[in-house]
Amino acid sequence: MLHPDRLFPADPATRDVARRLYGRVRDLPILSPHGHTDPRWFAENEPFADPASLFVVPDHYVFRMLMSQGLRLEDLGVPRRDGGAVETDGRKIWRLFCANWHLFRGTPSRMWLSHAFEGLFGIDEAPSAANADRLYDTIAEALARPEYRPRALYERMNIEVLATTESPLDDLRHHAAIRASGWAGRVITAYRPDPVVDPEHRGFLANLAKFAEIADVDVGTFAGYLEAHRRRRAFFKSMGATSTDHGHPTAATADLSTAEAEALYAEVRRGTATPAQAETFRAQMLTEMARMSLDDGLVMQIHPGAFRNHNAEVFERFGADKGADIPTRTDYVRALKPLLDRFGNSRDLTIVLFTLDETTYARELAPLAGHYPVLKLGPAWWFHDSPEGMRRYREQVTETAGFYNTVGFNDDTRAFPSIPARHDVSRRIDCAFLADLVVTHRLDEDEAGEVAHDLAYRLAKAAYRL
Repeated sequence: MLHPDRLFPADPATRDVARRLYGRVRDLPILSPHGHTDPRWFAENEPFADPASLFVVPDHYVFRMLMSQGLRLEDLGVPRRDGGAVETDGRKIWRLFCANWHLFRGTPSRMWLSHAFEGLFGIDEAPSAANADRLYDTIAEALARPEYRPRALYERMNIEVLATTESPLDDLRHHAAIRASGWAGRVITAYRPDPVVDPEHRGFLANLAKFAEIADVDVGTFAGYLEAHRRRRAFFKSMGATSTDHGHPTAATADLSTAEAEALYAEVRRGTATPAQAETFRAQMLTEMARMSLDDGLVMQIHPGAFRNHNAEVFERFGADKGADIPTRTDYVRALKPLLDRFGNSRDLTIVLFTLDETTYARELAPLAGHYPVLKLGPAWWFHDSPEGMRRYREQVTETAGFYNTVGFNDDTRAFPSIPARHDVSRRIDCAFLADLVVTHRLDEDEAGEVAHDLAYRLAKAAYRL
């Protein structure tokens, strides 16, 4: 299923350069500084239950496509919020997936899945209704062996660092168990405060009460609330965190006076904040998080521009992160101005910006990152984590921001087997882009090889302080 020249240029001379560049980075260790895999896998190191629970049930890229063609999430084993009945027979779920393999033609998911099937399990044929049971048995038999347990796969995938993402309300028990186990694999956390920062987050007031309890701080005042964040950030850092992550609806930032912030927090804490006040509170908290990052050294990631949980029925029945987050138009120039006025020229703070709005690459993001020392650009993300999306990203940001105001690649995945596949796609696309610069005499090949190594490994290591 995997051609050795996939994603390389069609022109023979350019393809030859891309091959040589790729050969220099293909086997570099994987740095995964931002993602959503489950730390419990590595803490308990139990076998994955079956092929469906590994490839279908946790991967919203997979089940959103199947749902778009009329399949029910219950039939795909996706858990319901109310504990209601869903399919638990992995073989039945797998048969549905295989029978609908054709739906993934031309998508990044097809390439990621094929890479995992062939690279991990030696499967070199496309899934179908006819071979579903045979492929299921092949994978299931492998998963029962010690070399397919989570820690062994981590090592086999040549992962050097894997970051998960947790809320301030998480006790990080699985990370503690990993550390206590003596295993050499490096699985770290990242601080994602959205549930206690966004007044419009479901259960926000209950979350705030739990936040106060777990931080052992009275959050009745804004100063106390900020102190709770400092304590939780310190705890996360003690458990390996090098970054924070902020998934706000917009990139809005604010720089309120102490009195204004205290008054706004009082409205938020009472549950009486209007939508406009909620937006201002989120905006103020991005600036506060930047201030804290200057103190504790955590790299700050901002992921704006998603209309979360757009499908109300799916959200009510299955909860968040079920493939119904839709990109929106996003402003960065005006939105980030208050934060940049305060911290934009700092050499001791790194803010990594992501976008789902590709129209901002050349117009806003590249000029901002090409000027402010504090800013770096995250890779093509989510819906644009694709060969075409990666290529558009390089074409639109490089002329203004260069390569060294970007942070390499991160896979942002919940699907553990897709990690090496995604990094391989990124390395191939970057080598193809660099090969074009070589044959058009804008870089010599040795320079391109150095850049390829930076994009695949060194930039992420430096940016995320790994």
